[in-house]
Amino acid sequence: MSKLTISEIKAKLVSINNLDDSFLVDLQSDSRVGVQKLLKAKQIQINKLNQLKNEFKKRFNYENNFWSQGKNMVAGVDEVGRGPLAGPVVSCAIILPHDFDLYQVNDSKQLSPKIRQLLYDKILNECIAYGIGIADNHLIDKINIYEATRVAMKQAVNNLEVKPDEIIVDAMDIDLPIHQTKLIKGDAKSISISAASIVAKVYRDNLMDKYAQMYPEYDFIHNAGYGTKKHLSALKEFGATPIHRKTFSPVTKIINN
Repeated sequence: MSKLTISEIKAKLVSINNLDDSFLVDLQSDSRVGVQKLLKAKQIQINKLNQLKNEFKKRFNYENNFWSQGKNMVAGVDEVGRGPLAGPVVSCAIILPHDFDLYQVNDSKQLSPKIRQLLYDKILNECIAYGIGIADNHLIDKINIYEATRVAMKQAVNNLEVKPDEIIVDAMDIDLPIHQTKLIKGDAKSISISAASIVAKVYRDNLMDKYAQMYPEYDFIHNAGYGTKKHLSALKEFGATPIHRKTFSPVTKIINN
């Protein structure tokens, strides 16, 4: 073991993900401070990965339960964009395979934009099917945000290429004749809902980035339509754009003054 340099040990540790690996066991008897620092860092990394995997498995409980009942096509449904002053509400319905193992998939709000984008591409590559539903600001103003969200969710499910046997949805009721399991804070309890939340979030953010190019004064590239100080200042100075929700209080007050 002493014949290996610190750099060689570091390189070998990259491919190890098991605390019981014989190489890690041997490192414990290496007295070099640098080696012990590498060993401790690796042990922490493996423990975090194991915790991530365990939490991931727990969030697959609902799906596993339905699969055991013969309901193989389980769709997770979630939405993003209920709170912003501008832009649409976007929903995603997604059906994951039984061997889905992207351990980083979690509530989209807990992930960085970079990680969300990476997972977005992987999720769409690995899923059995996905559908997107969009309710724009005009529909939101016409029927209210709650009902518009239900419309977007229904669109998302109907846009799936495969009909689901079961729907797991984040605390909503979708107007469809398919059995639904409604979970409060479902994106933290179901992997399918977590995956749907990531896809919906990235999809909507990309839409808002395009709107940012059309209406640069409102800083949509940074606020995604939410009522930040810069956004509200632009509203007061330039008024509402065609994508603003005119029934939302801050917008209503500003355009009526």
